Amino acid sequence: MLFSSIPFLYYYLPIVILVYFLVPKSLKNSVLLLASLFFYGWGEPKYLFFMLISIAQGYVLGILIEKYHGSKWSKVFLTTSIVFSLSLLGYCKYADFFIENFNYVTGLSVPLLKIALPIGISFYTFQIISYEIDIYRQNVKAQKNLINLGTYIAMFPQLIAGPIVRYADIEKQLVERTHSLADCAAGVRRFSIGLGKKILLANILAEFVAEFKGTDEPSVIFFWAYALAYMLHVYFDFSGYSDMAIGLGRIFGFKYMENFRYPYISATVSEFWRRWHISLGSWFRDYLYIPLGGNRVSKARHMFNIFIVWAATGLWHGAAWNFAIWGIFFAVVLTIEKQWLMPILQKIGRLSHIYVLLVITVSFVIFDASDMSSALYYLKSMFGLSALPLISEQAVYYITSYKMLFLIGIIGATPLSKSVVQKLAANKSTAWLINVLEPVMVVGLLLLCTAYLIDGSFNPFLYFRF
Repeated sequence: MLFSSIPFLYYYLPIVILVYFLVPKSLKNSVLLLASLFFYGWGEPKYLFFMLISIAQGYVLGILIEKYHGSKWSKVFLTTSIVFSLSLLGYCKYADFFIENFNYVTGLSVPLLKIALPIGISFYTFQIISYEIDIYRQNVKAQKNLINLGTYIAMFPQLIAGPIVRYADIEKQLVERTHSLADCAAGVRRFSIGLGKKILLANILAEFVAEFKGTDEPSVIFFWAYALAYMLHVYFDFSGYSDMAIGLGRIFGFKYMENFRYPYISATVSEFWRRWHISLGSWFRDYLYIPLGGNRVSKARHMFNIFIVWAATGLWHGAAWNFAIWGIFFAVVLTIEKQWLMPILQKIGRLSHIYVLLVITVSFVIFDASDMSSALYYLKSMFGLSALPLISEQAVYYITSYKMLFLIGIIGATPLSKSVVQKLAANKSTAWLINVLEPVMVVGLLLLCTAYLIDGSFNPFLYFRF
């Protein structure tokens, strides 16, 4: 079940909200847990087993890690939990990838397992691992209530697309959280904005990408237009889902961290990754990069740490070599930037944005490619190395047809709109206008998105690979 679907918007969500607010406080987590399990099992009920067994091992081993703290058994239980979680993730997500590469290297024909990837397994696996490590580090107490822990791990708002919520951030909210009309209103507003990003921007940009991939008149300009469309598509799709998750969490009394802060305005690639998928970046920093030694080691070891983290980041996004190369590409860029480029970027000021956008454009072409040969062809074509014409009739037609969408997308990827609204809201003479327009905008977005969904518009789901 997707957030951007009629069953979710008009059947599942209203029923869950109604039941949640009707039951007493002591049953609210039970309602959320049951609703989340139903949500997760909607498409493939058999994958509930993976989630339930993950919750069970996280619960039991978390208690044992805390109970035996200070002894070798605490580390044994922590290692067992991490190995179990990563093994389950590896089996579901990477087994066929390893078999394919084994067959390629050995010349054998070991049959693929053809396992369908359980949606969201990468997200809840990382949440369980961070929970166990934080118990071991004594940053949090083990959760003795199985329903509360299950609610944290299976929570449907952020289950399929993040943000990756840490137990430490919502430990108190699982037991004591407040509800108010103001929070509900803020949650609905945030959810509606995210839904609009997904349906009205990301999905339509994906249509442009699909049209480009089906063209029989490729050209250099068309390749660049595709790259821009895909960059905007990924941003609005991912940040849209994060907005919806944050909004839904707010409705139910949870306050999740921000996951995107206008990354395309960054002046360096390092800054880009402080603004893009913040919860994932901070997870790898705290649970992999720092334990490896971070930057408090020799220069050679520091570079090794960066490459390990970024290779893992790439493979987290998908079980294919283009994702690994995508991660290593960023490791190379970030190493060069930190070692040599930073003084130059500081001197050239705003021109550094061009460098960042170029790097990100190249990276997302690699990210979207079906394989590395396709990625290389796309990149060669973009830079005029494939004997293609500069522009074609189809390129002119589609770019002209989608020009307003590109303009809205570019503006929407900057804080400009938000700044204008905030200034109007802060001004006493115009604040009333914002108060009137806000509910109208929310209702309008919901109606427009509903119309698109009823019409059967293109509604791809980017996170099957995660």
